Amino acid sequence: MLINAKHAFNQHSETVLIEKVKSGDQQAYAALYTLHVKRVYALCLRLLADREHAEDATQEVFVQLWHKIASFEGQSQFSTWLHSVTSNIAISYLRKHKNWLQKVVSFEQSGMDEQSADDCQGLNGLDKLVLRLPERARMVFVFHAIEGYRHEEIATMLGMAVGSSKSQFHRARQLLKEWYENEQA
Repeated sequence: MLINAKHAFNQHSETVLIEKVKSGDQQAYAALYTLHVKRVYALCLRLLADREHAEDATQEVFVQLWHKIASFEGQSQFSTWLHSVTSNIAISYLRKHKNWLQKVVSFEQSGMDEQSADDCQGLNGLDKLVLRLPERARMVFVFHAIEGYRHEEIATMLGMAVGSSKSQFHRARQLLKEWYENEQA
């Protein structure tokens, strides 16, 4: 009972914040930022596998939030809408900051190397391993296993065939299993 009441209060207070942000209230915007920045940054880091790029993408998410908050109509939860904005910006960030054709052709290109992943403080073992995955496999894995998207949705977001999404997911799972077993040995 208490948890449901607390959740209802939080949703109500978030709704109030959103309405204030829509009317230009910068303090409400700062409060909304504080509520969501860690989650947005975590998703950006998982997708981009680079702290600096994740920080830049997170900043871009909140700039876009300020400009696009009026388009949020409340038909879904705000966190769902913000997640979609974050995913789209992270994907756009990748396309803008890397040669897209090179990424597609260079399938073996990996994310962070093992040492860089180990340097990311506050990440658990699985997150560190996920950051080491090749870029497309990492993105598919994050969207499917962590964020809960279906392969059809992932294929649309990333501009790939559904079969490619499934193949990338399988490859990511195999690599994670192999790396995890090596760490346990």
